[in-house]
Amino acid sequence: MEENPEQRAIVDKMLETIRREYGFVPVVNQVLSERPDVFVPMANLGKAVLEADGEIDRKHRYLCAISAASALGGEFCLDVQTKHAMAAGATKDEIFEAMMIGAYMAMTRSESYAFRKLASNFGIELE
Repeated sequence: MEENPEQRAIVDKMLETIRREYGFVPVVNQVLSERPDVFVPMANLGKAVLEADGEIDRKHRYLCAISAASALGGEFCLDVQTKHAMAAGATKDEIFEAMMIGAYMAMTRSESYAFRKLASNFGIELE
């Protein structure tokens, strides 16, 4: 795919902003930046979801992201979102609780699948 020089300039500026804010460029952004047509909308979506003004304040948005990353096993996302949450005023206990919520949700999801199989294989009737 032929690269648009205007899009490349936008991508380079966005990557530099990310590097300045995070101290590094996450792997996801590095790879996606090879396709400016995909990277720009994805990066803008991330900013809109996590940083835009809305009904949920920034600190709680990052706590939600921590919870989701905990549930999904997003090790590198946890590092980044924890730093952002701390910068937005989240305490160690708030971050811990967000992690525990995500871990709990992951556990119950696993149990839900596993216990359905257990019931199916051992003739346990479910409602």
